[in-house]
Amino acid sequence: MGTTSETKPKRYISVGLLAHVDSGKTTLSEGILYLTGQIRKPGRVDHGDAFLDNYALERQRGITIFSKQAVFQLGDSQVTLLDTPGHVDFSAEMERTLQVLDYAVLVVSGADGVQGHTRTLWNLLARYRIPTFIFVNKMDQPGTDKALILKELKKKLDASCVDMEDPEDIATGDERALEEYLEAGEVSIDTISRMIAERQIFPCYFGAALKLQGVQELLDGIGKYVGDNVSANYDQADNRLQNSGDAQQFGARVYKISRDPQGNRLTHMKITSGELKVKSLLKGGQVSEPWEEKADQIRIYSGEKFETVQQAKAGMICAVTGLKHTFPGEGLGIEAGKQAVTPMLEPVLNYQVYFPDQVDAHTMLGYMRQIEEEDPMLRVIWNEELGEIHVQLMGEVQTEILKSLVSERFGVDVTFGTGNIVYKETIKNVVEGVGHYEPLRHYAEVHLILEPGLPGSGLEFSTDCSTDDLDLNWQRLILTHLLEREHRGVLLGAAITDMKITLVAGRAHLKHTEGGDFRQSTYRAVRQGLMQAESVLLEPYYEFRLEVPSEMIGRALTDVQRMYGEFAPPETDGDQSVLTGSAPVACMRDYQKEVVSYTRGRGRLTLVFQGYAPCHNTEEILENAGYDPEADNENPTGSIFCSHGAGYYVPWQEVPEHMHISSKLEEYLRKDKDAGEMHEEADGNGRGVLRNGAAGGSPSKSGRSRDFGAEDRELEEIFMRTYGKIERKKPGNGPRTIIAQSQYKEEKPQEKVAEYLLVDGYNVIFAWDELKELAKVNIESARNKLMDILSNYQGFKKCTVILVFDAYKVDGDTLEIQKYHNIHVVYTKQAETADQYIEKVVHHIGRKRHVTVVTSDGVEQVVTQGQGSALISSREFYEEVEITRRQIQEEIKERTGSTKNYLFDHMDEAFVKEMEDVRLGKKEI
Repeated sequence: MGTTSETKPKRYISVGLLAHVDSGKTTLSEGILYLTGQIRKPGRVDHGDAFLDNYALERQRGITIFSKQAVFQLGDSQVTLLDTPGHVDFSAEMERTLQVLDYAVLVVSGADGVQGHTRTLWNLLARYRIPTFIFVNKMDQPGTDKALILKELKKKLDASCVDMEDPEDIATGDERALEEYLEAGEVSIDTISRMIAERQIFPCYFGAALKLQGVQELLDGIGKYVGDNVSANYDQADNRLQNSGDAQQFGARVYKISRDPQGNRLTHMKITSGELKVKSLLKGGQVSEPWEEKADQIRIYSGEKFETVQQAKAGMICAVTGLKHTFPGEGLGIEAGKQAVTPMLEPVLNYQVYFPDQVDAHTMLGYMRQIEEEDPMLRVIWNEELGEIHVQLMGEVQTEILKSLVSERFGVDVTFGTGNIVYKETIKNVVEGVGHYEPLRHYAEVHLILEPGLPGSGLEFSTDCSTDDLDLNWQRLILTHLLEREHRGVLLGAAITDMKITLVAGRAHLKHTEGGDFRQSTYRAVRQGLMQAESVLLEPYYEFRLEVPSEMIGRALTDVQRMYGEFAPPETDGDQSVLTGSAPVACMRDYQKEVVSYTRGRGRLTLVFQGYAPCHNTEEILENAGYDPEADNENPTGSIFCSHGAGYYVPWQEVPEHMHISSKLEEYLRKDKDAGEMHEEADGNGRGVLRNGAAGGSPSKSGRSRDFGAEDRELEEIFMRTYGKIERKKPGNGPRTIIAQSQYKEEKPQEKVAEYLLVDGYNVIFAWDELKELAKVNIESARNKLMDILSNYQGFKKCTVILVFDAYKVDGDTLEIQKYHNIHVVYTKQAETADQYIEKVVHHIGRKRHVTVVTSDGVEQVVTQGQGSALISSREFYEEVEITRRQIQEEIKERTGSTKNYLFDHMDEAFVKEMEDVRLGKKEI
């Protein structure tokens, strides 16, 4: 495998081999390696000596299970040949390989033509935009016809499949190529190379790999149109052939994790730019905890053997040791911010893993997690309550392979239960989900917009949140938490899909917020949104092709209708009739045996995973499952809020009444031009409800907390006397907001005497050392901290607290007043200071009410004292707050006899006595 300076490659190219099972793909790879001098003689699948099928199970079963690579020279290029599995049960392994391919060779059996899985592979190649060569194999078998096969390729795959022996056929793929052909009688190599790279044509070669017929012609075509042509170095916003020199920054894409016979963990990757050197420090953690690890060894594999190198250059595919946290699809270096394509193929069956009693469940779980690293689509699920391990697989063949793998690697014999259907969930309308997590000394709130996506689109995550409201680091962390796990729906507890989830708002606390707080609030926001939405249960569907004798087509049609399938009109092919369509996996998974039985072996059924669609028997499935989303403790739907120093749980439907940030749904939809015409109405609670299929918040419940209605009305009258008639905004789900015009209107004050505490917010912040230091880092955090302190103070003192801040976000001649828990927060109108506002309020209420003003402003002290109000300096108030805090702690300790917090400890005695009577049956609610 070594190269001299004379043979040093100019370019590194990766080429993948793909095929429907039994098309002769592995035989073709043997022929390629033999003709390029990498092996002495071609191996055979049926002889169990194929160079790339080196795993014992592969040789036993005669199928490719794991993707493997071999390296050979082709002109001035070094080609990495990647042989992928052809059996549908291992198609996830094949699809992972596609993300690192520059070109592909699709192998089609000349005897069987385009089969079901062939079309799936073709769709995948189109999705990943991979330029493709086609090799039609087994053309030596009786009955094969080149013209008929080419016609079938053009009809079933693409009209641009061209015979490379026919220049006119090539020229029809592009106007410039046609002009070139008409002028010169041929199409140039550079033009053909460009057309292949841009997927304008798909070169077709014909032969018989077992007899080495047509294999050299295929190699010559690859060498001519790829290996030696600069024009192949194209850029289609992916990772292929972007090898423009060592000066580029390092970038790589991980496509596979495996282990060598010694148990060393191998990270298989393609270097997309720059170079990777031994002992280079690599970083990751875009969707997990950040990590830094060194590349201990770089290996270039060819079959079972490998060569260690000191560096890997752009375009090379290598295996790296020393990395413990990588995963398939992960980008490294400059690729770290690029999200991998969402896999199209996925398991549709769920199996329980049964293991010997002497094996500890958690030990077994560790074994399965290790295999899951290598095959992420395995999706190992641990049911803590039942102590069960479940895995998701493609089919029965994969279960047999997994049994052998576990036995060989860990010495444990496992079995699998009957495969159950893997359901998914999505939504039909747009909702806003809110998650809040605030136990003592923790804080985070997240607002997410959940929107329906297109079928098959998977999950899309984005942010539409200003960095003025939430730092970019917190936003990235929230997106990471959205990506890091599989979120469960609320119908069946199945994974959600086909949605767009957008971060629209969030809040952190500078002192108390930790990364785990946003994890909790993010998870809860997703679940709270799902509880509001109109959810849809999805089930997997097969695309089928059923070939039966014509006299049995009536039976076939009846069967498909019975299985809730849809189909096109039958087509006749000789004495056979062909039926194509789609049907639920749950109904058609065992139909193959029936077909063989009633056709006496003359029928053939091909099934290919098509995707997910609405379930045909939703009510039956949900009734049998009996899933209760609110009883799912692993995926809570409600949030945790804090009151009097203790966290308490708020059910999902009451979260909008407690959340600290107002609803963003209406604002988001107004900005979204594609949201359609949605009319907004107000429900009985004044909360926006979207009609025409889009619902907003959930109904509120009364009686949850203390009634501030009378206090609000009195305070409102004060504001009216100070600033005139109040104009209200429609209340959202968050803090109540009052907008008052600046015109003053005198009204007769109420005679009721009450205690008021007016606090000059910024004066206090810069007088208290703790808040002053906090403000240097983040002024909003300092404001929030002061608001929390005053909320606790009010809860103990029972006075009306008005916290005043100079205008910082209010434009125009208006002021803004918010209810924050049990206090009122005023943001003065533009160009009005806090002391001016306090002066006006004291002037109007100071003679009739007991008013205390907290400030250290000298002018303000004189004014307030002149109005008969009490005055306390900011530093003196700090001592008062500290005394109150200690009194609260002593009272809690006295009530409970310990430092523990219980719900009834903070209720008044009359209410506690009433609840006790209810508990004892003496009274009914």
